Amino acid sequence: MHIQQKLTPFIWYEKGAEDAVAHYLKVFGSGHVVHTQRWGENSPGEAGSVMVVQFELLGQQMTAFNGGPHFKLNEAFSLMVACENQAEVDHLWEQLQAKGGKPKACGWVEDAWGLSWQVIPAAWFEMIRDPDPARVQRVFQAIWAMEKIDLAALQKAYDGA
Repeated sequence: MHIQQKLTPFIWYEKGAEDAVAHYLKVFGSGHVVHTQRWGENSPGEAGSVMVVQFELLGQQMTAFNGGPHFKLNEAFSLMVACENQAEVDHLWEQLQAKGGKPKACGWVEDAWGLSWQVIPAAWFEMIRDPDPARVQRVFQAIWAMEKIDLAALQKAYDGA
């Protein structure tokens, strides 16, 4: 067997993995379901219901698992999305909250299934790598005061304006 990707995020959902994956594919508009595995007879899940959905999102292979209530998603694991511009930030921020998600601080949003996403403009990564620690500190101070990231406000903080 040929391994196409050595490291694959494996996300445990209480239930609804198939719906979550369908939502992500719609939101990002890039990806597809690779394989869906169903629970068999005499297994922990209901026979015939979805157990695992293997999918590709933005070129990244991922696995969604309907594992039941034993473990809960939280902010200790998140997926970070680097956005090209404010329009992409706005779009993803709104779409990831759809169906019952909620905004969090510093560009984080929790989707309806409990998965945390960091919706961050790509320019932020350049800003925080600046050799001037004062600029970097201003950018962090600005982002800590935000929910959804405002790229123009980050740029002002970066510029010292």
